Amino acid sequence: MDSHKQLFILLCLSLVLVLLSGLQVEASRHIKHHPSKQLFVFGDSYVDTGNTPKSKPGSWKQPYGITFPGKPAGRFSDGRVLTDFIAKYLGLRSPIPHKFRNVVPKNYFKYGMNFAYGGTGVFDTSTSGPNVTTQINSFNQLVQENVYTQSDITKSIAYVSVAGNDYNHYLATNGSIQGFPSFIASVVKQTATNLVQLQKLGFKRIVVGALQPLGCLPQTTAQNSFKSCNSTFNDLVVLHNNLLDQSVTKLNQEANGYTTFVILDIFESFRSVLNNPSRHNIKERLKPCCFGVSSQYNCGSVDENNVKKYSVCENPESTFFWDRLHPTQAGWNAVYNELKIKSLHQILY
Repeated sequence: MDSHKQLFILLCLSLVLVLLSGLQVEASRHIKHHPSKQLFVFGDSYVDTGNTPKSKPGSWKQPYGITFPGKPAGRFSDGRVLTDFIAKYLGLRSPIPHKFRNVVPKNYFKYGMNFAYGGTGVFDTSTSGPNVTTQINSFNQLVQENVYTQSDITKSIAYVSVAGNDYNHYLATNGSIQGFPSFIASVVKQTATNLVQLQKLGFKRIVVGALQPLGCLPQTTAQNSFKSCNSTFNDLVVLHNNLLDQSVTKLNQEANGYTTFVILDIFESFRSVLNNPSRHNIKERLKPCCFGVSSQYNCGSVDENNVKKYSVCENPESTFFWDRLHPTQAGWNAVYNELKIKSLHQILY
């Protein structure tokens, strides 16, 4: 073979390698920015964007929503909640609440749907709202009605939030601290059952949130004037998260690669922000922005004469907690930024 032919072949091979390299880069970009066709959300107030009825306390009452969208809109915060930030990361519009499925244009369905309902858990709680199993059944009903196809489900992400309402209900109904560990095991077991329920419906990527440090919530820290977290409660949260990690590891082993179960580390992200709030421009880390004038009132409470029985801080954007249970939009944004650094990419890969 003469030198001219050798040079020509080498040039052709080089060109092919460059083209293949470009295609690989483009493919990786495509995967990174378009990981999912839709997002389906199940759980509680940490991800609810409007399913809870207007008749119930909070979310649809003043002063909720004062930061975004400027009025109460069904989110348990002054603005956006975790769902909105996850959708943002996935390059999606925040999925519509299931409650509005019959009043919005069908075009909105292409982003997925939110079935979460404030105050609920994996078991029935005092709110009488739909627990996670019932929420998943509501999704399955839409599948049966051909609103969503198996192709939609396979390409989509399911996110499940279990933020502690089962434990609040347990304590409120005279559950003992001594019995807490066994109850935690039952909550995690039911959570795993719900994840398998989603797997059977066809989801290939199922994400569940770790439990946040309940001992740092204002409803707990109010006992010491919002000065420090309660280590006893946080130790119980660690037990929950350890059991959840064991359950998810087992589910992944049994799935043999056909489905991926992922834990989004909400606990560590909360703790990182609360341990170093100034990094996120948070000045008030434990005291809530909106709280009742006395222990009998909550954020948004009014008396029989419609007189406000709560106060609101001047700067929600520099406060981590909005009310006794929920972060502000700024708080969620800080958690989201920590998740981006540490674990949110696991949703994609």
